[in-house]
Amino acid sequence: MAKRVVIVGAVALGPKVACRLRRLDPEAEITVVDRDNLISYGGCGIPYYVGGDIADIEGLYSTSSHVVRDPEFFRACKGVKIIPSVEATGINRQEKKLDVRYLADGKTETLEYDKLVIATGATPFRPPIPGANLPMVFTVSNLHNAQEIKEKIADGQVGKAVVIGAGAIGIEMAEALTDLWGVETTIIEMADQVLPAALGKNMSKVVENQLEKNGVKIILSERVERINSDEASRVTSVETSSGTMDCDMVVMSAGVRPNTQFAADSGLAVGRSGALLVDRCMKTTDPHIYAGGDCVELRNLVSGENMTMPLGSLANRQGRIIANNIHGRASQFKGTVGTFCIKVFDMGVATAGLTSAQATANGFDPVHAIVSQPDRAHFYPSAQLMFIKLIADRKTRKILGIEAVGGQGDAIKARVDAIAPLFQVGLDVDDVCVLETGYAPPFASAMDIINNAGNALDNILENLNKPIDVIDFVEKFKNDEIRVLDVRDTIEAEPFVEKYPDRWLNIPQSELRERLNDVSREEPICLVCGTGARSYECQTIFIQNGFTNTINIQGGHAMIRIIDPEFI
Repeated sequence: MAKRVVIVGAVALGPKVACRLRRLDPEAEITVVDRDNLISYGGCGIPYYVGGDIADIEGLYSTSSHVVRDPEFFRACKGVKIIPSVEATGINRQEKKLDVRYLADGKTETLEYDKLVIATGATPFRPPIPGANLPMVFTVSNLHNAQEIKEKIADGQVGKAVVIGAGAIGIEMAEALTDLWGVETTIIEMADQVLPAALGKNMSKVVENQLEKNGVKIILSERVERINSDEASRVTSVETSSGTMDCDMVVMSAGVRPNTQFAADSGLAVGRSGALLVDRCMKTTDPHIYAGGDCVELRNLVSGENMTMPLGSLANRQGRIIANNIHGRASQFKGTVGTFCIKVFDMGVATAGLTSAQATANGFDPVHAIVSQPDRAHFYPSAQLMFIKLIADRKTRKILGIEAVGGQGDAIKARVDAIAPLFQVGLDVDDVCVLETGYAPPFASAMDIINNAGNALDNILENLNKPIDVIDFVEKFKNDEIRVLDVRDTIEAEPFVEKYPDRWLNIPQSELRERLNDVSREEPICLVCGTGARSYECQTIFIQNGFTNTINIQGGHAMIRIIDPEFI
């Protein structure tokens, strides 16, 4: 008898399970239902459709050969039955039956299954504030929202917009509104930084400055209290605890909530996030029901804790695992390290593992190094500076996280991708120091920035490099708490010496050994060079000569310039 497989959800994971299973089992009865009429689309591409990088919305639900992925495509090309506009309402686990309702006419039906797959994804959270349901207040949840947002802007109805939330979707939507359409856009975030779940303070400040440089206003540590409208229900302004700002549209990107209520009501276990709990085979607490994608919790392979990670890339990988297991081939999805990347105008950002704050919350004692270095050989014409933060546990030297930003997204992603897979097998600082990567001047330096990040972190852990982060340095310097020794050449240091004659000393590295007596042994001195490498070498000279008061500015002048462009 053919195996009956019912799949709820037809965006990312659901179609992957169905198509993989059909290739493994030509006899299986595979039925996929989805409450939408648009299926199998790339939701992560929505901001790029709104922003004009993708001209037609069909591009988000078409194959690479431009064939629309609709139910007929899946029937004819994949041998899979997909029924759109159908909502799952309940599960009779004992009898293995799924209750569904047809949204067009309200008709109900029961689908029998041998194996059930829940791929219902997640829904953007709409904060319960007055005005949240006004017509010009949007979430970015599906292609219908995307199309409506773009149509309103194209019709000239939006001159000013407010984005609530500075996570990935919020930042991508702010870029889309600003870059193509010239909409005056403000992001309001209740945390004290952008990308609070992905980056530490130094790297997030780089992203914040990048947004503001490109015309996006950022308001941090604020909550939206009300969205106001006129008599025609048109959005007019947003109120926060500190004031009111005019706007014509609000985009909410305040996180997502898993679509699991009908499954939880049937007795399937959920975690603290409300997402379904699954084992490594992607089975729920019912051995006949699988789940994956945005509606499940996954094990974080660094912290060991459960987390949600709503990414289409993970959903597709999990879909293959589920299909294999339904067919009888034992496969496992071990977990995730939270690998993430985003484009912010012409800057690339990528991360994996834990931030320092997350590491502390999980019981680690995190130590980090921040390095600045060209992403290609420094003499190669297209080389651009990139910045990497590498985080390790002080006691075990275990690598806990990596963050990277820079002008060339391919280089940024490549460095994080070099580290991310190794989290699964365990990686320490010494491993990073000797990590083998490809080298040619158009792609990397002979000593890659990844290796140098490991070297810098090793030096910090061995107390050979005593660092200070740029954010902390700038605050101390502006409060007149610290002096600087600039070890660059005189011509590079001269503007700073002129601006801060009493607090900015210049001794080029080549003269330092002969001029040690020009430096105080009492007051704290911050060492700075272009990227942090020369100042570290100078710090070793000071230490070898009995100085205990030097602090090396991580990332050097390059990091100061990108974190606080107005410092000079």
